[in-house]
Amino acid sequence: MEQPPAGRTLKRSGAARAIALAPLFATLLVAPRVLASDVAPPGDAPPGVTRSGGAAPGSAPTDVAATDAAETDAAAPGAPADATAPPAPLEEVSVPGTRLVETGGSAHVLRDVQLRRFSYDDPHQVLMGVPGVYVRPEDGFGLRPNIGIRGANSDRSKKVTLMEDGILLGPAPYSAPAAYYFPMIDRMRTVRVVKGPASIVYGPQTVGGAIDLVTREIPSGRKVTYDLAFGQYLFNKQHVSYGSSDERAGFLIEGMRVSNAGFKELDRAGGDTGFTRNEWMAKGSYVVDPAARIQNEIGVKLGYSDEVSNETYLGLTDADARRTPDRRYYASKLDRMEWHRTAVAVTHKARFSRDLEMTTTVYRHDLSRVWRKVNGFRGADVSDVLANPDTPRNALSLGALRGEIDTTSDAQTILIGPNDRRFVSQGLQTQVNANAKTGPVAHRFTYGVRAHYDEIVRKHTQDGFVIRNGALTPDGRVTELIADNKASTHALALWAVDAMTFGPVTLTPGARIEAIHASFEQRLVAPGSPVSPIDGAVYQAIIPGASGYWAVTRGLGVLAGVHKGFSPVPPEQARTNEPEQSVNYETGARWSGRHARVEAIGFYNAYSNLTNLCTFSNGCVGANVDRQFDGGRARIVGAEIYGETELPLGGGFFLPSRLAYTYTYSEFLSTFSSADPQFGDVRRGDELPYVPPNQLSGAIGLEKQPWGLNVAGTFVDSMRERAGQGTPRPGDLTDAYFLLDASAKYKVFSAVELYVSGRNLLDDRYIASRRPFGARPGAPLWVLAGVRGEL
Repeated sequence: MEQPPAGRTLKRSGAARAIALAPLFATLLVAPRVLASDVAPPGDAPPGVTRSGGAAPGSAPTDVAATDAAETDAAAPGAPADATAPPAPLEEVSVPGTRLVETGGSAHVLRDVQLRRFSYDDPHQVLMGVPGVYVRPEDGFGLRPNIGIRGANSDRSKKVTLMEDGILLGPAPYSAPAAYYFPMIDRMRTVRVVKGPASIVYGPQTVGGAIDLVTREIPSGRKVTYDLAFGQYLFNKQHVSYGSSDERAGFLIEGMRVSNAGFKELDRAGGDTGFTRNEWMAKGSYVVDPAARIQNEIGVKLGYSDEVSNETYLGLTDADARRTPDRRYYASKLDRMEWHRTAVAVTHKARFSRDLEMTTTVYRHDLSRVWRKVNGFRGADVSDVLANPDTPRNALSLGALRGEIDTTSDAQTILIGPNDRRFVSQGLQTQVNANAKTGPVAHRFTYGVRAHYDEIVRKHTQDGFVIRNGALTPDGRVTELIADNKASTHALALWAVDAMTFGPVTLTPGARIEAIHASFEQRLVAPGSPVSPIDGAVYQAIIPGASGYWAVTRGLGVLAGVHKGFSPVPPEQARTNEPEQSVNYETGARWSGRHARVEAIGFYNAYSNLTNLCTFSNGCVGANVDRQFDGGRARIVGAEIYGETELPLGGGFFLPSRLAYTYTYSEFLSTFSSADPQFGDVRRGDELPYVPPNQLSGAIGLEKQPWGLNVAGTFVDSMRERAGQGTPRPGDLTDAYFLLDASAKYKVFSAVELYVSGRNLLDDRYIASRRPFGARPGAPLWVLAGVRGEL
């Protein structure tokens, strides 16, 4: 294999990469001593905040969105949230039932001021700053993220409960949980990641955890915001919002457009390999009677999103990826994804008293997507061609992919076609938050119920193409229909959590019940076939959990928790397969001060039935797509270390910093053979695929109005492409990589802030994965600049 050019693809050792983050350790070790006098009593609940900034009618745990709105509104008129004062204390956010610092489990909240420091457009880059969260880059943009938590399979984020403003956002969370849609992360005000027992409040996926993306709140008074940026590869972003409110009514309109021409270069044909995305949101709220004893507020949220991206599943041989990582083969010239999504949610919030609040939301999301792409060869395996390109037969097929060799046999015919899918997700969700006391015990209750329906309709076709005179040409055959089916699920979920505090101890038992009716209609059935065109089943799951937190001192506490992990079965196998199930344990300690937080948590996930849903994105083809494969018993053991500070240095200077480290060990406890390409032939003791043993992320900055400088680094260890143990075979490991990012900002005046951001400044070129077909590179060095502000 040829050696890569110096400065482009040479890899450094993991130790050398980690040295760049060493100063963060010193900062986090010093911070607790400096801030010890700022520790808040663990039992002190933060005050509630309404849109207008006054006292909230109820004293349920502070809502993340409300807290961030308060930070913003506390600033001087026309100034960004962090313009005139230090960030709010880190503990003033909550998860259901408890404040963040008292949670008997792992929970992390990335607030607006933190998200704006780098203004990432790729959700992978945001979430790698949270311990226990793994990602698998695919297109370099994060258009369709692959996110896993605590070893759960990261492919298409299908083992994570994804929400926007507390409502499921996936196209079909039960019937087809692969997240082919993900909101623009730069539009979010807060990102909340919940792991451990607290995740049972969400669901249906509880094996790893939940991610809740919180959108911009309706402002107090009148406000205009804007963010305009441009950069390499014709990158451009336009992000604007306008909102206004009084004590009774308010509205917000927000729009965002992001596009670029792509960093990959298409063989011979040239052209755009990038994307264009648009996202619009409108919110409205109305308080029926501000003076009434029982407050009733009606809210409406509308959304529209679309995307056109010239994306492909076709990767490269390892040799080509080392030599020219930004290359794209000629055969992918027709590949293109198009989708559009509409969303509506109507919410009623009733505040009966300071201790009782009920929120009910009716929602519906519709997503239509068509992805025309290379599906494979008529008589060869694309993955094998790219993994073993030197055999005589594979060399001819590779030549066809590159457009260098005319097709010489039917086996080399390239199959290209659209996967046409239609999704519906709708339901009604009610949650009650209540406070009460029984003797010396204070209770914070969270009860909820959700009636949900979702469906996916698949219609996949493909046509044959050959290379003639160096051009991609239709082979003239009839279009093949390869999939035509409908899967749907009716689900009723109920959950209850009671955070009981007596003295320094908080115990939080809870449970979730999922009652699921799944159905599947197979429309592609030959006459006389014994296959039933309609199938499905009804099943239930009880998902208990409990956690405890003991405040040893005013700032230091220990925690422990246990809960059941659950992931539903796809409708077409609900009658024959068991859901994914595990028992998950965690324990650790947390120190919290007014401007700092440090925690160390160990976790152990014992799977009785680890599963994976086969998708095109992880290399599945044909009849196996969207089918569940069982991996039997497995265990995932790990440790998470996290620290963050917003350290005031005096003289108006602040030192923001964070550090997140995750160690993970995983192994199968069963021996089996599977048609899932990520499993294959598994032996007891094999490691799980796409779980990095070590991951380290950190950031440090120096800020003083009107300027700020921040630097971030992320190291991700190499990961197995498929289950295995011992010395990996060539091509079975991704590359370890280190990303160095930096940003700078300067406020020209109150309504104008200039910023510049550099990503992957060392231009570390690496193979991020080989799914589904061949090596796929991470994004190269990328610099952008912009202007933003508030009026």
